[in-house]
Amino acid sequence: MKRPLEALDGWIRRRLRCLIWRQWKRPTTRRRKLLAPGLDDQRAWKSAGNGRGAWWNAGTSHMNQALPRKWFNGLGLISVLDTVRWLSRSS
Repeated sequence: MKRPLEALDGWIRRRLRCLIWRQWKRPTTRRRKLLAPGLDDQRAWKSAGNGRGAWWNAGTSHMNQALPRKWFNGLGLISVLDTVRWLSRSS
């Protein structure tokens, strides 16, 4: 039961990264947003203008570095796996 829930958690985070990438419509905005969490300038610029789709970019290392799991936890995103574990302990 653990692996499917981990996969679902990962898919949800990737989907959210995809939506965020689409919100950053212009390459200059994407570059600026990728620079903020500490990506180097050359990598941020190359990633911002790569011409690939939002789903592809959502699964790349530059987006995982810019928006890691810890970032989503800070926003209050609840993990499906952690919720199931919590429910099984409280029963």
